[in-house]
This record gives sequence, structure tokens and C-alpha cells, in this order.
Amino acid sequence: MRLRTPLTLVGALALTACAHTPPQNASASPAVAETSPPAVSNPFFSPSTLPYLLPPFDKITDADYAPAFEQGMAEQQAEIAAIAGNPAAPTVENTLVAMEKSGQLLNRVSAVFFYLAGTDANPTIQKLQAELAPKLSAHRDGIYLNAALYARVKALYESRASLGLDAETLRLVERTHTDFVRAGANLAEADKAKLRTINEQLSSLTTRFQQNNLKETNARAVVVDDVAELDGLSSEAIATAAEAAKARGLEGKYLLTLLNTSGQPPLASLKNRALRERLYRASLARGTQGGEFDNRGVIASLVQLRAERARLLGYPTHADYVLEDETAGSAKAVNQRLAQLAPAAVANARKEAQALQKLIDKQKGGFKLAAWDWAYYTEKQRKALYDFDESQMKPYLELDRVLEDGVFYAANRLYGLSFKRRTDLPTYGPDVRVYEVFNADGTPLALFLGDFYARSSKRGGAWMSSFVDQSKLMGTKPVVTNNLNIPKPPAGQPTLLTWDEVTTMFHEFGHALHGMFSDVQYPSFSGTNVPRDFVEYPSQVNEMWADDPEILAHYAKHWQTGETMPKALVEKVKASSKFNQGFATTEYLGAALLDQSWHQLAPEQTPEAEGVLGFEAAALKKAGVDFAAVPPRYRSGYFSHIFAGGYSAGYYAYIWSEVLDADTVEWFKEQGGLKRENGDWFRAKLLSRGGSADAMQLFREFRGRDADIQPLLVRRGLDAAASGKKKATP
Repeated sequence: MRLRTPLTLVGALALTACAHTPPQNASASPAVAETSPPAVSNPFFSPSTLPYLLPPFDKITDADYAPAFEQGMAEQQAEIAAIAGNPAAPTVENTLVAMEKSGQLLNRVSAVFFYLAGTDANPTIQKLQAELAPKLSAHRDGIYLNAALYARVKALYESRASLGLDAETLRLVERTHTDFVRAGANLAEADKAKLRTINEQLSSLTTRFQQNNLKETNARAVVVDDVAELDGLSSEAIATAAEAAKARGLEGKYLLTLLNTSGQPPLASLKNRALRERLYRASLARGTQGGEFDNRGVIASLVQLRAERARLLGYPTHADYVLEDETAGSAKAVNQRLAQLAPAAVANARKEAQALQKLIDKQKGGFKLAAWDWAYYTEKQRKALYDFDESQMKPYLELDRVLEDGVFYAANRLYGLSFKRRTDLPTYGPDVRVYEVFNADGTPLALFLGDFYARSSKRGGAWMSSFVDQSKLMGTKPVVTNNLNIPKPPAGQPTLLTWDEVTTMFHEFGHALHGMFSDVQYPSFSGTNVPRDFVEYPSQVNEMWADDPEILAHYAKHWQTGETMPKALVEKVKASSKFNQGFATTEYLGAALLDQSWHQLAPEQTPEAEGVLGFEAAALKKAGVDFAAVPPRYRSGYFSHIFAGGYSAGYYAYIWSEVLDADTVEWFKEQGGLKRENGDWFRAKLLSRGGSADAMQLFREFRGRDADIQPLLVRRGLDAAASGKKKATP
């Protein structure tokens, strides 16, 4: 997933940045500020002097954040007041460009603070995060609901046809006007007051959900007393569990930590069925079983407030509000797409379940397949069908080689990029890697930071973010990051990845490429500032290189012997590519449909806290995805994408984008695959354009036509269910 740092005008503390956000920059603003920084040393008060404006992590302390936020908000308030009160007639330069350049101090501190709130949180950061939530929400509303400022934006919008603007500047005029209208600029003053209150409450609730989820995930980790119970896990995995227990003061025990998803990796290997059940139930219970970190009340309040805000802004539901501004265009379109895919996916999953049950019965298991059995027997079934399991692959998938000889090598072959490790630059932690990235002609392009290991202070999942966005206006080059959550092995042991972790690394680097290749004028359009249901598209395309023969042969080498992964094993991987797709598609669609169910409620339909689980069960049943053996990828209590991130009413985006992705993969194959001219075309026509043009227009310019859904149906094993027109514009 793409995580946008909540910068200046977003003000959403719990990772709820919008797809289109005004000012994100890092150089001097021409707007006149009435305030000046206090005469106190604070690393945020001046732009960084490091290459690419990399934040000076070695100089930043927790004590620097609060004064920087206070001063940053004050400075931008003065800048906005100067813009809104300018007696001169509004122009692009004195209004929109001035807004683009405003709030630099606030941008600098926000970029670091919110990033670390997700990657390396501590009690001090979490306390400040909660305190800042309503303040930054009010700050954001103070800009978007400023009548004088909106009058200038509206005047430019209404006269745009006569201004002789270039295409990107015209889009800035139109996009800024849309953002103001969607933020409530046209509301009456009484309704603006209501909106401000709702926004402040929502910002606090999303922060609370995020923090509850991190604490609950840590608290529900499963402690194992006897190593015999871990039979089936590799020696490396057992050593990691012992280290995790030791870190919590549980010397001599073993700790199975939880990832953000419903399913947990050890379930594929653990022979002890009782422990599998214990681990799975701990995962599903997060946030809904009482206690200090219960999220049910937060969920109920979030859903109701979002619905109330949507109605205030003139929309039937929150989903209608969100989806109007995505490439999908409407809740109806999303419902139709998900309904088209769900029946076939569930049917495939039920067939897979029958096969697994036969295997259980053949082995005289004496029990009915349950959710905690699926991964374990799937691996047995994979071995029986294809004569391999994932454990055979891991010795060939060492982290450093996957990154440098795989991910980076693919970027070199396709785009001509080269990478230089920078150990001279400060980072926020010892496991963070920094690389300087260069174009084919040797010119500097960006800085890339990789933070790949899991820790108790880090939220689950994988994501891309940025500290600095590219902008010709600001003269800035990108500083982008990738985060994964790979268990860190004991010292001296190699980090061996699962195949899923490999494809995730390629996926997240696809987001990074989108950010690094940005070549736009205005910060608002930089990199991944595109619709939510388009942002996953380039990253999903980049996954295709993980098993490309040339790329795979370059990085998939045994960590001890250096032997290349045997061709027979590679062929088995490819042969099993559609294996278990019923499960994978069903668990994803379960989460996507649950998201829509929550956010297509009217205010009066939202349940109380006690009714959250009942509503969830009813929603899954109504959607036809209530298959107990395949719970949704995320249940409501820990569904951070939609309750603490930017994917509310938007989790469908992954499969929506996959239509474009699968069709683009076909294009690469048609054009000869891993060739520089193909990469250069994709970069020039799409990756470099950011949000500077309509997303689907960019796709059509790249592909030469609208998207075809058939490649997705074939990939997911759903092609037998395809009917009607094959052409589909996501």
C-alpha cells in the first residue's frame, strides 16, 4: 500500500491523508509571515542542509516536535491570511502558487513526526499525536473553510478558460477548486461549524484506532512455553520467536508476534493444531474482545461521524462522498465490480476447501477444516500437487540479494537506474538503509530509504512514504521510503524471505518508483498524489519482475552456496501461480466488501459498539462471502486501512487497480518484456506524470486504449465466470 505522510493541509494524524493535498514543499515561501521562529535551536526551523533535504535525524529529539508544530501552524496561518487578504486581483501566482509554497516548516515536522508515529512510535510521540489531532484538523479547516481564500480560488476557477494556462496549471486550478468544495467551502457558516467539530472528532478517533491497534497487536502475541509445540517451524523461526520473548523479559519462552492480517505466517508450518487455533483466534480477536484497547466503540463513532459529514456535504453516504472523487466514480460501480467477482471467488474457495478436507480425511485427521488449518494443509496440498513447498524457496531468498540483485537490478534493466549505498547519512534507526539513486546518464534522481524489519513500535503491513516530494516549482528531488515487517533473525543469521515477502518488496518499490520518477511542476501533483484506486496500479505492475526469468536468476541464489535456484523449482513456482487463488481472492474481497458495508451506511443505520461484530457478520453474509474457513483479510477491529488510514471506502482499490495492472503486464509481454524502451515509455507516459493529469487519461495515453478486464480474470482463475463486455474502464 502507498502511505502518504500527512502534511500541511491534511492534518490527519492517523495516516488518513487524502489523494489530493495542497502544499507539500521544502523551500522558501514568498508569502509574508508575521511570525518568526523563536531563538531556540530546533532542527525543523530551517531547511535541512543534507543532500536532497534529508531530515537531520541525528539532531532531532522528541522535544523538538511540539514547538515546531506550534510555530509551523502559526507561520502558515499568517501566510494564508496574507494570500486571502491580498488586495490585488487573484492570479495563479499570488493565490495558488503562494498556497503551494506555504507551510514549509509545518511540512518538515509533519513529514518526520507522522512517519515515525507509524514506524517507531513511543509514548511521547503517541501522546503528542493525540494532542495534535484536533489542532491540526482545525488548522486544515481554517484553510479550506476560509471564505476570502475560497473566493479567490473560485474566481480563478470561473475564469480559467481565459487565462491561457498550460495543462498542469489548468489542472491545479480545477483540482484546488474541487478540493475546497469537497472540504465544505460552499457550506453555510452554521454547517461549517458543525463540519469543524466532526473533523476534529474524526481526527482524534483515527489516532485512537491506530494506537489501540498497535498496542493490541503487541498485547495479543502468543507466548509458548515448550519448544516442542513449535514443531514444524524452521530453526530460524524458532530462534526469532525466542529472541522476541527475550526482548519482552520472557527468557526461555517463545513469542509468536502478530502481523496486521487475519492469517499469520506460522500457521503454514505449525503441526500443533491447538497452537494454530490459539494463534488464529488471537489474531481475529484484536480490538473486539473488551479491555483497554477495544476498538468497537471507536469504529461505531467513526462510521457514524463519517456518514454525518457526508450528509452535511450533500452525499447519501461516506462511500458516495469518497468514490465520486476516485476513478471508480460511484459506489454503484464499485458494488457492481465486487459483485461480479465475489461469487466465482467463493465458489473456487469452496472447491479448494473440499480438496483440503479430503487431504485431512485421508490422513485420518478426524476434524472439519477450520480457518487455522487452511494454510497448513494448503502447503501439504501444494507439495502433493507440485512437489514443493515454500520452505524449499527460502534459502534462495536472502533479503540483501532480493533487494540489490533483484529489485534494484530490475530497475536498472528496465529504467537504467543505479544505486549507491550511503552510510554517511543519518537515519532514525540502525536497520534503516539509505541509497542514492541515479538516472542512466548518471544524474542524481532521489534518495531511497529501506526499513524492512518488524518491531513492537512499528505498525503492521508494508507501505511507501516520502520525506520530500519532487517539484520543479520548489526545486526539490524525492526522498522516498519503503517499509516492510519482516521478522528480524538473531544476530549472525540470514534474513530469509517468503515468496510473499519477495513480491511485497517488489510491490512497495513500485510505489517508490512512482515517487522517484515524478516530474511535475506543483507539489500537489507529485508522485503518488493520485486517486486511491489508481495508486496501487504501478506498484502491482512492478511485482511482475519478481519471477521474471532474468531477474529471478540474478537474485534467487542460495544464501550459503551461492547456487542459483534450480530451474525445476522455478518451474514449480510458476506452475502453482493460480494455486489457492480462491482463498486469496475471497479473503481480499471479504475485506473490501466489509469496507463498503460500513461506509455505505446512513448515519441512523450505524450500530452501537456492542453491535459491531453482529453487523460485520451480517454484512459478510449479505455479500455472499461468509465462509468461515476463509475470514476476511482484515476484520473490523484491526482494519487499519479503513479506520486509521486513507482507504475508507477505498479498500476495493487493489482489485480495481489490478485490472490496469494485469492489462499492463500483457502490454509488457507483447512488447518484449524487460527492455529499456518499454520502461522508458511507462516512465514517460505514466510514472513521471503523478497527478498532473486525469489518471485514466494517463493510462489510455500509455496503453492506447481502455483497460481490458480479461487478463485479471485469467490471473485470478475467474475467467470461467467472465460474461458481457470484456472492456472495462476502472
